[in-house]
Amino acid sequence: MYIPEAFAATKVGWTVIGPLILMLVLFALAVPVWVALGVTALLILWVTGALPLALVGESVFHGLDAFALIAIPLYVLTGDLLVRTGMSIKLLNIASATMGSVRSGMGTSTVLGCGFFSCISGSDAAGAAAVGRITISRLIKEGYSPAYACALVASGACTGILIPPSIAYIIIGMVLGISTSTLFIAAAVPGVLIMISIMVTNAVMNRVRGYERSSGRFRMRAWLASVWDGRYALLIPAIIFGGIYSGVFTPTEAAAVAVVTTIAVGVIQRTLRLKDFPSSLEGSAKVCGVIVPIIAVALPLAQVLAITEVPQSLVGAVNAVTKDPTITIFLMLGIFMIAGCVMESTPNIVILGPIMLPLAQSIGMNEVHFCVFMVTSLGIGFITPPLGLNLFVISGITGQPVLSIAARAVPFVLAMLMVAVLLAFVPQLSLFLVR
Repeated sequence: MYIPEAFAATKVGWTVIGPLILMLVLFALAVPVWVALGVTALLILWVTGALPLALVGESVFHGLDAFALIAIPLYVLTGDLLVRTGMSIKLLNIASATMGSVRSGMGTSTVLGCGFFSCISGSDAAGAAAVGRITISRLIKEGYSPAYACALVASGACTGILIPPSIAYIIIGMVLGISTSTLFIAAAVPGVLIMISIMVTNAVMNRVRGYERSSGRFRMRAWLASVWDGRYALLIPAIIFGGIYSGVFTPTEAAAVAVVTTIAVGVIQRTLRLKDFPSSLEGSAKVCGVIVPIIAVALPLAQVLAITEVPQSLVGAVNAVTKDPTITIFLMLGIFMIAGCVMESTPNIVILGPIMLPLAQSIGMNEVHFCVFMVTSLGIGFITPPLGLNLFVISGITGQPVLSIAARAVPFVLAMLMVAVLLAFVPQLSLFLVR
């Protein structure tokens, strides 16, 4: 992050701590996140004089003037078009044909379908809404309780920010100055591990509770038929991953090509009409309308926190208590999980990323490894109260109480937590593809 050399850093005191406490109070009072962050940033700037207030506008513009941010609305738009053209159903059919032969086949294929959708949309909420509308009623018919079926879809949709292309990795790469393509490569295996952990947990819960008793034989002919029927749907993630990992496209260019390809397939197959475009564009704009203001006001806040030596103070405070890397890792994990429980991933990434990275580097953690660990840990917050965005999305679709869904999601939270710990202590899982 760019820090003007002309301004001397000040020591952390109540001039910084006070506004940060005020920010937490504003969050507790349900003040919009971007307002709370903006007020905090301006207050710290005014009290400390770390930066002239006249430079705030320039800082906001400089932060948002990033090519990588264009990818966010494009991936969201691709996911929306995938639903409108019916290709999302074909992806779920492929998942069902692939995993339907096991005893917990319907539940397992639902999680795999969430993974497929994550490979395109990059958004948890979009995946939860799209997959939930299609699969929850099917899961209930197979014998799953309504609350558990909702919890399963909400947990599976957590892969939205964990499996590339992920909006979270685009944002953290931009904030910390790390290549988005590199983060996408590093996140591939960890994202799949999270998906597998949810599948295994569902299989265990299915055995214990006896939710799904039906099982069939894997039929190669039926699987090939589903793959052929969904060939155009599979083409979209193939373009995204093939283009990025081969170096042909940047993540933003891959998103643009994916949008054009999805539109072309929809028009040719006559599943996409001209009147669908305004509502699709509106949905993408709404997502950006939530994310971009948060980024805009959080970047100056992160900048002034860096100037006032908050990251260095945190490193010094932790090292004064312990220099044990294991304790430090668990401390970071606890901070990320608590933050994920009370705030959405975007402000957490923009604020905590620059603060916690120096602490991670002080124990020898690679910056790419840190990004994967942080995003994975924050992802658990999508199914934990009080925020739990996926819980509210699924509750809005089905009418099931949020707390009821959250209670059934506890086994999945524990499974994801185990993977997050594994990723923290085995950096090769994140770095071997990059290297």
